[in-house]
Amino acid sequence: MTEAARKTGRVLRRDFGEVEQLQVSHKGPSDFVTAADIKAEKTLRAELQKARPRFGFLMEESGEIQGEDGKHRWIIDPIDGTTNFLHGIPHFAISIGLEMEGEMIAGLVYNPIVEEVFWAEKGQGAFLNDKRLRVSARNRMSEAVMATGIPFHGRPGHEPFIDQMGRVMKDVAGIRRMGAASLDLAYVAAGRFEGFWEAGLQPWDIAAGVLLVREAGGFVTDFKGDKNVLASGNVVAANAKLHKQFLDLVVKG
Repeated sequence: MTEAARKTGRVLRRDFGEVEQLQVSHKGPSDFVTAADIKAEKTLRAELQKARPRFGFLMEESGEIQGEDGKHRWIIDPIDGTTNFLHGIPHFAISIGLEMEGEMIAGLVYNPIVEEVFWAEKGQGAFLNDKRLRVSARNRMSEAVMATGIPFHGRPGHEPFIDQMGRVMKDVAGIRRMGAASLDLAYVAAGRFEGFWEAGLQPWDIAAGVLLVREAGGFVTDFKGDKNVLASGNVVAANAKLHKQFLDLVVKG
């Protein structure tokens, strides 16, 4: 997974440099970024197939591809944070999750611009490069910095989000909207954020990040408190001390 991500990351770094130049053009970089997304996905698929030719895939651009294995599948987002990439903002990631019979067993989130590889294996812990990760130990909402994702143009859910935002703002030290859910979850695992919430996410946005948080000692549920967040796409992640309080705040007010 690391080798596949790093190889793809080298390509994305070059493409990102081109995007920064295209910002000043009248046409804009949209078409270029779409091509970069597809190219990155093809590279990831090719590299992962070399290592595990019988595994299936669930990918943002190409959808689901059944594998001969029938038990394992890769869940891939080649550029999580595409809007950031499009605007020349160096905060985006390659996200790779490995699922076995419906359970996440490995995950990797890689920001190729800052060379941070967040990775985890089920039962083996979570790491940033070679450093073991633990979620934040803060236990007061008044000291917590939370991350979120704002529903963007053309998506439903703006009004419920504004209500959630208002409730959370009153209780926490700050809220950040960084634009890449996989990295938001990785930052929770690393203790940079105390928590993260967002609705309507896709499996490839969160598959790797959810495992990172859990392996770093955090809790991740949907808005109902259930653990199968990939099914609902609604995520509340936090350390063990704050999760219930944070969940109640997001859902009930």
